[in-house]
Amino acid sequence: MNASDRTPADLLRSALAADPARPLVTFYDDATGERVELSVATFANWVAKTANLLQGDLAAAPGDRLALLLPAHWQSAVWLLACASVGVTAEVGGDPADADLVVAGPGQFDAGLACGGERIALSLAPLGRRFPAPPAGYADYAVEVPSQGDRFAAYAPVDPDAPAISVGGSELTGAQLVERARADAGELGLTPGSRLLTGRGYDTWEGLSTGLYAPLAAGGSVVLCRHLDTLSQEGLEKRIESERVTNTAV
Repeated sequence: MNASDRTPADLLRSALAADPARPLVTFYDDATGERVELSVATFANWVAKTANLLQGDLAAAPGDRLALLLPAHWQSAVWLLACASVGVTAEVGGDPADADLVVAGPGQFDAGLACGGERIALSLAPLGRRFPAPPAGYADYAVEVPSQGDRFAAYAPVDPDAPAISVGGSELTGAQLVERARADAGELGLTPGSRLLTGRGYDTWEGLSTGLYAPLAAGGSVVLCRHLDTLSQEGLEKRIESERVTNTAV
């Protein structure tokens, strides 16, 4: 990664420039058997489309606050980087009543209705499937995002010293996030090419860092596992071997 990177979006741009074909996020849901692998290029394309949706159709602007009511999931990671690209503060598990927008998954739709702004629903179904009918009061992400542009250009530069994320009662600017991610990567022993397997949730900084930011900052990749506690020890060992995992944070 470049020493000059000061926002999460900068980290992604550097990863894309360095090696767009390498894996970045490999996602498992051990409750459904789903496995999704996204290269840096594919992940960046999802981020660009989502950022275009956020900035264009949803009229989000730097300084807006988005309540992200999603579990650890590859689509959650996309939304985190899309927010960073636009300059929107991602409030992980935030109060929808205090947010300008809300992005919610199953089990959170009723809570999300407290947001008076735009509301986006994700089914989190395998292959990113649409809802048969979206929840009342929401637009379906899987319907809205495919038509968005594959390249993103922010209307205004993102300020590295503006709030980028809020989680667990703590708020970090983009620059602080990058600094902490780099420090975490060092503590975890991550280097370019490292493959970090984690089963932590996204409701804490530690979960967000191991599940996205630290591997991204290190030039590595993450094997993000949801419901990992349902996997046997033998199954975990096989996954570590098959995915060429070099580091774990479970």
